[in-house]
Amino acid sequence: MAVDYGHENIRVNAICPGFVETELTEPVFTQAPDPQAVRRERIAVHPIGRLGQPDDVAGLAVFLASDESAWITGTALPVDGGYLAV
Repeated sequence: MAVDYGHENIRVNAICPGFVETELTEPVFTQAPDPQAVRRERIAVHPIGRLGQPDDVAGLAVFLASDESAWITGTALPVDGGYLAV
């Protein structure tokens, strides 16, 4: 799509979030036999040392919608606290 619509100044990017603490992911912890152990395990696989928050993803969305990202198109941007870097 970025190639097809770039000539119209339409930018196409993908935000690829990692594990973000939301109502959707809450059962991962609440339904686990040991919720704190699962939380520690999830945090341990993220080099940044914490789980994602909705504002982490929102910040990238705001950036991509801004003029500061005017020359970014056709890319997938992970927002995952370094998970893919491991």
